[in-house]
Amino acid sequence: MIIEIDNVELYFNNKRILNGVYLKAETGKVTGILGSNGCGKSCLLNIAFGNLKSKYKLVRIDNKPILKPLYQTKLVGYLPQYNFIPDRMKLKTAFKLFNVSWDDFISDFESFKPYKDFYFNKLSGGECRLVETYIILKSNRKILLLDEPFSHVAPLHIEKIKEIISIEKQHKAIIITDHMYEHIIDVSGTIYLLKNGCTKLIDTIKELEDYKYLSINTLY
Repeated sequence: MIIEIDNVELYFNNKRILNGVYLKAETGKVTGILGSNGCGKSCLLNIAFGNLKSKYKLVRIDNKPILKPLYQTKLVGYLPQYNFIPDRMKLKTAFKLFNVSWDDFISDFESFKPYKDFYFNKLSGGECRLVETYIILKSNRKILLLDEPFSHVAPLHIEKIKEIISIEKQHKAIIITDHMYEHIIDVSGTIYLLKNGCTKLIDTIKELEDYKYLSINTLY
């Protein structure tokens, strides 16, 4: 499956945020979006999902235009920056609602085993992020939009999430963005840099230095 987001234009109070943005993702590959804070990465994912109305956009799946919001297609799972699981919902209920296996989860993250009957708001911020990221990754959606999945998550858990991403990408198209750029670079097969309202396809890591997103020799 191939998803293309094309010609995205977004304005806030007559200020142009996104202009002619193009993005392509496909099954079997992780597509990463990098960019400085406030450049519009989250806006782009919200527009793609259908939560945010833009002046213009064109979404195609397998070369066919999609005229309704993606959240209505049941093809797309979206991890927003904010928590989507209600505070007073038990973890076991959340996993059941999303049809995701609790047993598989605690097999990957054994430290969560005692939490099955915990309310979501009893978890730390990083634990909440991990649970929601896992649920979206393991959902039955064919296209995943992940906004800041690594935020506040413990380093050991981040590495496990990256392993799960590598597995899930085999049958899902994954678009991911995070301010922790080293993890995005590590998991992504395709990288776009969002700068000055436009996306630039990155062919080599050195281009991130050339575009002044990274300082010289940051990754060495």
